[in-house]
Amino acid sequence: MLNMGGPSTVTETHDFLKNLFLDGDLIPLPFQKYLAPIIAKRRTPQIEKQYADIGGGSPILRYTQIQGQGMASLLDELSPETAPHKSYVAFRYAKPLTTETIRQMKEDGVRRAVAFTQYPQYSCSTTGSSLNELYRKGRSGETGEGVEWSVIDRWGTHPGFIEAVAQNIERALQKFPASVRSSVVLLFSAHSLPMSVVNRGDPYILEVSSSVNAVMDRLGHSNPYRLVWQSQVGPSAWMGMQTGEALKGLARLGRKRAVLVPIAFTSDHIETLYELDLEYAKEAKEHGMEVVRAESLNDSPVFIRALADIAADHLKKYHAGQIGPTSIQMGLRCPGCTNVVCAQQKTWFARAGR
Repeated sequence: MLNMGGPSTVTETHDFLKNLFLDGDLIPLPFQKYLAPIIAKRRTPQIEKQYADIGGGSPILRYTQIQGQGMASLLDELSPETAPHKSYVAFRYAKPLTTETIRQMKEDGVRRAVAFTQYPQYSCSTTGSSLNELYRKGRSGETGEGVEWSVIDRWGTHPGFIEAVAQNIERALQKFPASVRSSVVLLFSAHSLPMSVVNRGDPYILEVSSSVNAVMDRLGHSNPYRLVWQSQVGPSAWMGMQTGEALKGLARLGRKRAVLVPIAFTSDHIETLYELDLEYAKEAKEHGMEVVRAESLNDSPVFIRALADIAADHLKKYHAGQIGPTSIQMGLRCPGCTNVVCAQQKTWFARAGR
């Protein structure tokens, strides 16, 4: 289960930030090796305070473990021919890092593995970065000999995922009086991307938009809505408009009620618990708005069932020879891609990690 991760304790914040800013797939920086540690050190006190404000760390590991254990248990029933199943968590920037996870898999004698991204929508800077790291470890032999890999690289319109998100929105809407409920604006908020990534042809913007459209179809287009973007870092241009600016603009236009919907996150972490719940909620209140946040997927049984269904379908079709180790879409590099590792990674996984 591949994801960005987050520091489970406040003291892990610096290492998390350093790993994050060192990743050129996520945040391309000039002189990255030298600048990243400086930026991380400078930002650590502020981010440590934010993690302290949400309870002393990110809950993303706990929720990912709950999701993975639930998924594996269901998989034993849904796909008995490939049982037993075991879930592993491989975070890109926080413990357990990919290195730790593959070491454990090697010790466990794993011979068949699925790299299952926990980013519903694909981006080279998120899923791609995690796969690049996994490829580097596999190429160096750290994953062990003879491991057969396949990849679940995107699932942003899967009916189970859409249903889980839609149910959380419906629960959030119930907090508004019935007389005004249909006028509440749904603000789908996703982690933004640098425009340099968007402009090279990254599919993330399209795929997040597809998720939003599928959710609105499921809701019967009951409410007005917009897709907005959060978590911009640094002075370079990022995809907009930003969530905070959208709230400010809605207030100016007289739209005083909104539901914030995390559409690209599978569990609570700092982007939901701090940015959405504390930062943006405070700003919205100052603008005279009433804002409710739709719950994250966390331990939703509907979502855990969706993960199991996605994995079971993948295993069934793979072992029947109906699909290869990777999707057709994953095989296509961004038209503006110049990342040599990306090309090598796609070839490696297309050969099942061999």
